Amino acid sequence: MSSDGNKKQFWKRNAAKVPGSIQHVYGAQHPPFDPLLHANLIKAGNKPPPATPGKPKKATTFQEFESITSDAWDVGDDDDELLAMAAQNLNIEVVMETANKVIENHSKQQERQRQDDTTEPGQGEEDAQEEVAAEELEEEDEYLRVEEVEAISPDASFASQSSPYADSRLVKSHSEAPIGSPRDAAGERPGLHRQRSLPHRPPVIPLVARMADQNTSGTPAMTEREASRLDKFKQLLAGPNTDLEELRKLSWSGIPRQVRPIAWKLLSGYLPANAERRESVLQRKRQEYFGFIQQYYDSRNDEHHQDTYRQIHIDIPRTNPLIPLFQQASVQEIFERILFIWAIRHPASGYVQGINDLVTPFFVVFVFEYIEEEVENFDVSSLQEEALRNIEADSFWCMSKLLDGIQDNYTFAQPGIQRKVKALEELVSRIDESVHRHMQQYEVEYLQFAFRWMNNLLMRELPLRCTIRLWDTYQAEPEGFSHFHLYVCAAFLVRWRKEILEERDFQGLMILLQNLPTMHWGNEEVSVLLAEAYRLKFAFADAPNHYKR
Repeated sequence: MSSDGNKKQFWKRNAAKVPGSIQHVYGAQHPPFDPLLHANLIKAGNKPPPATPGKPKKATTFQEFESITSDAWDVGDDDDELLAMAAQNLNIEVVMETANKVIENHSKQQERQRQDDTTEPGQGEEDAQEEVAAEELEEEDEYLRVEEVEAISPDASFASQSSPYADSRLVKSHSEAPIGSPRDAAGERPGLHRQRSLPHRPPVIPLVARMADQNTSGTPAMTEREASRLDKFKQLLAGPNTDLEELRKLSWSGIPRQVRPIAWKLLSGYLPANAERRESVLQRKRQEYFGFIQQYYDSRNDEHHQDTYRQIHIDIPRTNPLIPLFQQASVQEIFERILFIWAIRHPASGYVQGINDLVTPFFVVFVFEYIEEEVENFDVSSLQEEALRNIEADSFWCMSKLLDGIQDNYTFAQPGIQRKVKALEELVSRIDESVHRHMQQYEVEYLQFAFRWMNNLLMRELPLRCTIRLWDTYQAEPEGFSHFHLYVCAAFLVRWRKEILEERDFQGLMILLQNLPTMHWGNEEVSVLLAEAYRLKFAFADAPNHYKR
């Protein structure tokens, strides 16, 4: 079968996401692997012969990827005085020092892991068997103690057995994802065993959908360094006028959960630096948003708005389908209102698939402003109505601020994405020519996988917990969402060079690039990715002669 025929067969089967279409190929947050597709691709008669090097086929037309829109762009009427801070720059020495420390620490940890791997195999196997046996005994004792306290109905059905989130399509990422530490592997098994054994427990949340950093087990005590950083944030935010430049410096390496809501509102330009003005600004903006609801939301059933509302209504249930929080009817109604009002106020783009993903980090962060427990299974109906209204309005305005900086990603023909994908291709050709030539050899166009990286800001490739950490830096970095994201994508692609070079056909490369095994990622992996991205930006952003051949 020809290479061209293989590509057509792949796209027909895989139904890769095209803006404006209903089908999606999901990444880290979504069921990442279709076993039926995989089985069909590896049948003996289906696997193509290795392609020979040659001139690649002409790139797929962009019309296959863009969403048709019309009308003129409405930039909104938000406070102009708050936009000036985007022009400020970070202290390069501070950030480069942070980047080098992160990479150095990561290298040391990898070296320690290699040394651990060289220990006597027999001894390590015996230790592992003893540890598993001890865990099973402990679980059995715990179950028996619970059984003595309450009678368990013989026909009880447990969430883990019937949960819609226990999808067999996660198998590929499970087997291929790098495990952060032995504690992760050991800690996951008892948790699943307990879920099967004990009644009246919430549904099992897949690892990819958990908000807690998976580099740690449970919720560890705050380290001395973390406590010190939190104190610095609190002192900075407690002043009458917050130094936004200093806030950016602190936030680049991550923001503590306790202060992330106020920090994001300040960094996005939603709130003023002056503490006395914040409450009045919040009240005014929240009232303004709900004024839009009263003015526009009833028009969703009008003939000229039906298509927009229908597409939003279709996409909302697909947003983070593995996290029960986003499957609650009240949360989906909030998202529908936010997206519809934004589309009405920005007719140049209207609603484009992918924008629905951009609401979720803001919503989760602002929910944390009112709760202390984990958010995955949180029932938002337990919040007071005023708190829920505040979360909705704040999410709308902060998402609007973000989209104002990348508006050309979603206007007609999506020119911003076209430019960024082309820039990514040129950048990768300079930093890793082997990966670039490998893609060319098997006729993989960057637009075929990187469109989603730009359109969804990597949200389909990373767990939501990683996206939130990534956005800490994006909001601290000048033009983080529009400019720095390019270097993060380049670092992200090169991060998988070994896996990419091992694939020897078009289908294998596309399945890999659309289902990268990041489900075990946590803060450490994101910090290393950001450090590498900053190195690339430092080397190429202001050096056009090095950027292009």
